Amino acid sequence: MAIGSGLGAQIGWVAETTYGTFVAPTKFVEFNKESIVLKKTTAQSAGIAAGRLLPLSARRVVTQREATGTIDMEVTNKGMGLPLQTLMGTTVTPVQQAASTAYLQTHTLADIAGKSLTIQKGVPLTTGTVTDKTFIGCKITSGEFSCEVGQMLTASFEIDAKDCDEAQTLATASYPTMSPFNFSQMALKTGSFGTETARDGIRKVSVKFERPMATDRFYAGQSGLKKEPISNDQVKITGSIEMDYVDTTLDDLHTSDAATSLVLEFIGPIIASTYAETFRITLPAVKFDEAPPAVDGFAVIKPTLTFTGLYDGTNQPKIEYMSTDVTL
Repeated sequence: MAIGSGLGAQIGWVAETTYGTFVAPTKFVEFNKESIVLKKTTAQSAGIAAGRLLPLSARRVVTQREATGTIDMEVTNKGMGLPLQTLMGTTVTPVQQAASTAYLQTHTLADIAGKSLTIQKGVPLTTGTVTDKTFIGCKITSGEFSCEVGQMLTASFEIDAKDCDEAQTLATASYPTMSPFNFSQMALKTGSFGTETARDGIRKVSVKFERPMATDRFYAGQSGLKKEPISNDQVKITGSIEMDYVDTTLDDLHTSDAATSLVLEFIGPIIASTYAETFRITLPAVKFDEAPPAVDGFAVIKPTLTFTGLYDGTNQPKIEYMSTDVTL
C-alpha cells in the first residue's frame, strides 16, 4: 500500500501514436504539484410537467468531456525530452556526441500537429489505495521555465486533454537517478546570434512559450469528445529578467528597441569528454518592452525587464538538452 497522502502520488507519461488513443506510460517524472482534472459540460431537461417542482435527475445528460490543468516540476538532467518535444513541435531523436554517453536533443520551434501525450496520475486515498486518473490526448498549450537566486530551474506545463479514462491499470512507477539544474549553473547571454556573451548582475529569469490552439473542436459524431486541437494563432514567447543595475546594456536595448539574441543556459557536470549536462533556451531575437531602473530608496537598483521573443527572419527559437537519455 502507498502512503495515503500526496507522498504516495505519481505521474507517468508517454507519447501517443494517435491523438487520444491510450498508450501505457513508460516514463515517470518527479513533480512538485499538478492540477489536471476532468471537466464535463452538462445539460438539464427543463420540460414542464404538471406539479413537478424539481428537474428530473434522469433527464440530465453529459454533452462534452475534456480535461485541463498544469504540472509543475523541476527541470532535471534526465527525462525531459517528451514534454519538450510536445511543447516545441519538432520530432527529435537524441544524437550521440562522438562515441560518448552524452546525447543531444535539439527541440526547434515547429507546428505541434500530431504531438500528444498520455498522462497517467496516481492519486492516493487516505487508506493508501492509489486511484488511477489517465488523461488521453494531452497537448501542452504552454511551458514556462524559471530560475532565481538560490533555487532550482523549474518548469510549469499547461495541459489540454481529450478525456479522463479511469478504466486503465495504474502503471508501476520507477525513477532513474537524476538531479535538477539550478541557479549555480545558470548564465544569461545576449548579443549577436551565435556569439552571445554573458551578462552580469542577473538574479532571476523566466521564459514562457505559449502555443495557442483551437481546443474547442467538439463535433457531431465524436461522442462529446474533441478532435485534436490545432494551432490557431502565432506562438507567443515572453519573459522577464530581474537584475542588479550593474550596467546599461539591457536598458539601452529597451531605449533603442533594438533586437538581441538571448540565451538562457544551464551547464551541469561533465557526462563524458567535453560534453556536459545542458539545458539551453535560445531566442534569436528579443525586444525589451519594459526596463524601469527606478530608485526606490537606499537599496541597490533592481530593475525587472520584460521582453518578447520574435523571429529574426532566419533562425527559429530552440531548446537544447544534453543528457544520457538515448531516447525521449
